[in-house]
Amino acid sequence: MCLAIPGKVEGITGSDPITRMGRINFGGVIKEASLAYLPDVRIGEYVLVHVGFALSKIDEEEAKKVFQYLEQIGELSELAEAQFPTGAKGGDRSAQANGPPPVENKT
Repeated sequence: MCLAIPGKVEGITGSDPITRMGRINFGGVIKEASLAYLPDVRIGEYVLVHVGFALSKIDEEEAKKVFQYLEQIGELSELAEAQFPTGAKGGDRSAQANGPPPVENKT
């Protein structure tokens, strides 16, 4: 199953809307994600991130509920270990050094 995780935008780099990246805080776990789909997102706002791309904005209250749930089920540590493929900043980074994450097929 695929899951989008909420995170707080703590920093933004780049001015080109296509290659703009965000430093996202997922309940204490910091990752970089592409902001290409959300050109108007600002520092301090919360976004839903899936496979390294911020897909939509989410309100802070809802984000905190999800963080609490992830802590209860022990999934925040798994998030800390996950590698996100992220945008095209600095060349093609669609696959990290270890390759793309495995794809789970539920057929």
